[in-house]
Amino acid sequence: MKESWSSLDTLETNFRPLVVIELAKGTKEETIEWFTKRIVDKKANGGAQLLIKPLVTENGDENIYLVGASHLRLLLGAETVGLVKECNDNSMRAFTYSSRKTFKDFADDNQNFLTMSECQYIIKHELENLRAKDEKMIPGYPQAKLYPGKSIVRRLLTNGILVQIFPLHDREELKKLRHTWYGQVKIGYQPLDEIRCYFGETIALYFGFLEYFTFALIPMAVIGIPYYVFAWEDYDKYVMFATFNLLWSTVILEVWKRICAVMTYRWGTLLMKRQFEEPRPGFHGVLGINPVTGREEPVYSSIKRQLRIYLVSVPFVCLCLYFSLYVMMIYFNLEQWALDYHEENKSSFSSLMLYVPSIIYAVVIEIMNRIYRYAAEFLTSWENHRLESSYQNHLILKVLVFNFLNCFASLFYIAFVLFDMKLLRQSLATLLITSQILNQFAESLLPYWLQKRHMKKMKKRMHSLKMDTDLSLVEQVNSEKEMGTYFGTFDDYLELFLQFGYVSLFSCVYPLAAVFAVLNNITEIYSDALKMCRVYKRPFAEPTANIGVWQLAFETMSVISVVTNCILIGMSPQVNALFPDSKMDLILTVALVEHLLLAIKFVMAFVIPDKPRDIQIKLAKLEFESLEALKKQQMKLAAESLKE
Repeated sequence: MKESWSSLDTLETNFRPLVVIELAKGTKEETIEWFTKRIVDKKANGGAQLLIKPLVTENGDENIYLVGASHLRLLLGAETVGLVKECNDNSMRAFTYSSRKTFKDFADDNQNFLTMSECQYIIKHELENLRAKDEKMIPGYPQAKLYPGKSIVRRLLTNGILVQIFPLHDREELKKLRHTWYGQVKIGYQPLDEIRCYFGETIALYFGFLEYFTFALIPMAVIGIPYYVFAWEDYDKYVMFATFNLLWSTVILEVWKRICAVMTYRWGTLLMKRQFEEPRPGFHGVLGINPVTGREEPVYSSIKRQLRIYLVSVPFVCLCLYFSLYVMMIYFNLEQWALDYHEENKSSFSSLMLYVPSIIYAVVIEIMNRIYRYAAEFLTSWENHRLESSYQNHLILKVLVFNFLNCFASLFYIAFVLFDMKLLRQSLATLLITSQILNQFAESLLPYWLQKRHMKKMKKRMHSLKMDTDLSLVEQVNSEKEMGTYFGTFDDYLELFLQFGYVSLFSCVYPLAAVFAVLNNITEIYSDALKMCRVYKRPFAEPTANIGVWQLAFETMSVISVVTNCILIGMSPQVNALFPDSKMDLILTVALVEHLLLAIKFVMAFVIPDKPRDIQIKLAKLEFESLEALKKQQMKLAAESLKE
């Protein structure tokens, strides 16, 4: 008998809490009753058909609720969201409940067929797709307007009625993951499949890219050490090193595409169909009809958005870039002061003072980057983009432009205006090392210390109370809801992007950059793992097939590095000596070499396939089978119509 949404029972004897919903204190009873009813109502009635129960806390407040789902409900939800699972014939296919027996490890009593992160993703999807029907407002809050098709959860969030929704940790699985991931110091690969099962594909891909990038830097680090030790001032010997670096940057990015395709095919996300994007939570406008879906939703003029972008956002970004250059000039004044001080005193202290301006400037750069990030988020939100993807693209563009100029403008100025290679090496080394230390402290060590202090206070308070409920669950929920929220991999990829710039843009001047990058990334793997497991709430899994726009950002940086390294080599005394009579010949030669290297890069990018041959065959086979199935269905329908 085929199961349907209408026959699905919402009662479950063994309730398994998966997701926590925290409402604002003092939320009105009628609001809670209406919201919980919509969560448990059948799909036919516009509900989510999930399970929900209140968590009784020490003070008796019922503002925290636990959400779960029956096994059948989760299986039907897996089909709805388009999860891809492995079949008995080792192929990957979109899961359907009707063909559930053909999938590997499936059994009616196997509650682990879907991972906990997949179950939580399904619940998140169903909660976010709870939509208003005939309601004009949220019961109890007349100012919180609703209209048909509006996401209820998003309206509750924007009105402050719903504080947060987050998935619960699985303490036993987390303990196992911590042990295999960072519980022991060892040289080896990360348990990416286990990370994916627990945190989802987006986070697993970040750690996979971090690991891959670290291993890819090792050849550059090994080659760079002898260049640093034996050939510091002999620039003509750096030609081979710089050429290798430029080709290396192309190969590692193309090979990563192939590795990424293999991983995401194994995880099923390479085959997941892109769903129609709903309006983002912060999007607002006049109520209108979406011409694609036919549903009522906010409509906002694209002309108004473009005016906001070009008349406000662009001038603001330009003003910030100007301010960044102004701060850079102050830094050079400090450099000159430190140099003059050293010339006058010639002491050990004055030698140390030569590094102080660069250290101060590195700290200022990090502060400016973080402040600008908040401003960029506010501006991008104010631009009122309808889709989350559009919002993210505009935000990433703003942040990348500013961070690139803020971090690298001083190095370009030293290299191509001051022509001071010694100062360039010193500044590059100081900026790279200082930024790495600051990032490690700000992103992992400080949050971990603060979280540890908070957990001690929480445990003392919880154990001092007499409670009849499950103390371990209450303690877990109360401790996790106070944890910081992980806002995604944006900052982590940005850090790697800037590091890639330090390593590749001026590789012929400071070969040791790759060495420091490798050392930093080894500690970054452990600190980021600690951060995910101990500092932040468990994030919802987000299926993804690649690292998105960051792939293009890294490829763009590698193209820029070709230009900078060619110019730096062309500026060296040894290369200049080859063209004593004509500077034009030198410029033309450098331009020719630069174009040749760019041509080689693009040819290599074209020649190296993005997906391995076996993955291409599997994808083509699945496409062929789906087309054949569609033909058979159409022929069956045609035959039935002829009979009639």
